[in-house]
Amino acid sequence: MSLQDDEDYESVLLVIRECYGNEPLCFNIYNVPPLPSASRGHRAADWGNVDKPLWRGRLRIIAQGNKCFIRLEDGKTGELFAVCSYEEDKNCVESVTDSSRYFVLKIEDQGRHAFIGLGFLDRSHAFDFNVALQDHFKHLRQEQKTAEQKKAGIEAPKVDFSLKAGQTLNLTIAGGSGAGSGRRNRPARSTVESQDGGKSSFFPFC
Repeated sequence: MSLQDDEDYESVLLVIRECYGNEPLCFNIYNVPPLPSASRGHRAADWGNVDKPLWRGRLRIIAQGNKCFIRLEDGKTGELFAVCSYEEDKNCVESVTDSSRYFVLKIEDQGRHAFIGLGFLDRSHAFDFNVALQDHFKHLRQEQKTAEQKKAGIEAPKVDFSLKAGQTLNLTIAGGSGAGSGRRNRPARSTVESQDGGKSSFFPFC
């Protein structure tokens, strides 16, 4: 596989589908008002009536090479509503300050950007969303570390342990002296007196 093919290959990290019928909804998309203060952070309570979302559909997290995308699509047709290109430490995805189930996504298009709110109705879906993003970059860091270690191993000089001409290797075996030294030395025989006055012998710790 060429590098170009590898860059074009898409891996689906997470899918959260739109629910239909009597099943509870999984997530909603909301309009996000401008922040009154940059130091305050986003609050889901400022988004108005959360029962009236801007959009509902399917969410997919896609990995493509080193890149990661959050795609919001129509659950039936697959038509794209919005895509968030996720990068670590770029504030592409921010948690709100008043809930663990709501996030703010930064959507960029042709040099312009906008913010939309993402709210999960189930806390487990919010957890899966967070973990999928974190695991992608943990995997990338591990791949980079492995590649660096492999590169360092290839470039490191090899150590030659072979004996040079005229060199000898002397081995000393502990406890050995003369012929038969390889035989195991038994401990000294001990003798104890039995209750009937007789004597018996044993080898301790054998």
